[in-house]
Amino acid sequence: MQTQSTVFDDLARLMTGAMGVAQGVSEEAKSFMRSQADRLVADMDLVSRDEHDALKERVAALEARIDALLAGRD
Repeated sequence: MQTQSTVFDDLARLMTGAMGVAQGVSEEAKSFMRSQADRLVADMDLVSRDEHDALKERVAALEARIDALLAGRD
């Protein structure tokens, strides 16, 4: 009976070690994908959300001024 218990203990240790390795590989893959995505975004020269929102507000203000000027012409 002792031999069977030792086999199960060894198997449990082996599985625990394999899970640790799999987790490490998973984290490394995530890190690699994140760095690749960051590089891709940087290469695309995208605007930030703050820049987009500021420009959107400016466009809305200019549209309001145009509407006011056109209304004054009538």
